[in-house]
Amino acid sequence: MKNELIEEAVNIGQELGYVFLTTADTNGIPHLTVATRIDITPKGQLTVAGWFCPGTVANLENNPSIGVTVWDKERDAGYQLLGKREALREIAILDGYDPKLEKGPPSPQVERELVMHVEKVLEFKKAPHSDLEEH
Repeated sequence: MKNELIEEAVNIGQELGYVFLTTADTNGIPHLTVATRIDITPKGQLTVAGWFCPGTVANLENNPSIGVTVWDKERDAGYQLLGKREALREIAILDGYDPKLEKGPPSPQVERELVMHVEKVLEFKKAPHSDLEEH
């Protein structure tokens, strides 16, 4: 049943075109970012990709705990997928120079893919819910 729920969460994330990725540093300070792709590997691992900011990357390198949240607000249906980082891969590097970027804060230069092992699946919605693991 857990694998079916993970597949359902991935389908929601793919339909939406984004998911939320929560990490924490070694002091437990949380950080939230948006990833633009979610999928499942043939081995059943979850993959999440995007142009993650430096805080997300630093957290993933130092603390393997991760939360991925998908939520369809129209249906008020979603899931929290909680687990551990198995890999963090560079999948694209920005190629080119844009002088306009020098005037603002630095942008991420590398697109990364996170591979994670899902340990728990929790329901996520605005309506009251239990935060108990889905089975």
